[in-house]
Amino acid sequence: MLLEGKTAIVYGGSGAVGGAVARAFAREGARVFIAARRVEPLEAVARDIRDAGGRVEVAPVDASDRDAVAAHLAGIVKEAGPVKVMFNGVEWGDTQGQHVADMDLERFIRPVRNGLTTWFHTGTALACHMAETGGGAIVGITANAGRQAFPHTGGFGVACAAVEHFLRMLAVENGPKGVRVNWVRSPGSPDAPGVREAWQLRADEWKMTFDEVHALFAKDTPLRYITPLAQVANAAVMLASDYTAGMTATMANATGGAQVD
Repeated sequence: MLLEGKTAIVYGGSGAVGGAVARAFAREGARVFIAARRVEPLEAVARDIRDAGGRVEVAPVDASDRDAVAAHLAGIVKEAGPVKVMFNGVEWGDTQGQHVADMDLERFIRPVRNGLTTWFHTGTALACHMAETGGGAIVGITANAGRQAFPHTGGFGVACAAVEHFLRMLAVENGPKGVRVNWVRSPGSPDAPGVREAWQLRADEWKMTFDEVHALFAKDTPLRYITPLAQVANAAVMLASDYTAGMTATMANATGGAQVD
């Protein structure tokens, strides 16, 4: 098991990505603490983890509240000892489907503000904690839009780019104390609810099946498919593990070759 004996926090653990990562961390032996603003969706993820034999604890935490993040972390440390792994999958509240020129500033800037706020509070808290307790791994997730401009994505791509650079800064500043900071670049998994709903709308509009739309969207990628959530989560596990001890301030490209670096 790649994360055996490690204590991990997953912020946004009730979401599609955060939940997938929490399940993967637990499968690989970590004791996982999942956090989000609402307890009920967290409990659904926790049941999956417990049913599979994993260890998980649930707590309501607003990652935009610095004091709440600090109090939650302090409670975990008191109960379980130093945290060695953190993943942030908090949703940013982005709204897409319009040209930038047709959006008001609040709608455009919301994902940038939310993404940086939640990452600032969680990232700095965990980086300081890990630096004081022998190091650890911080892992995030962004998307192709952080590097490549797409129409109708509003502030989402700008938010991805901003978060990626924040993570580089966090890595450079805390690397000397053993803290690694990396992220997974995802194409937007077809089995994530929001993506699936958007694709199904296209399928209905074009009178195609969901699988036909998937094949159409994937036809120009080298692997001819769009990476599912489980494989995105596996990439997060790898970045959190000691197998990537030589990696920091960089990303795992899980786009199936949709974006070539």
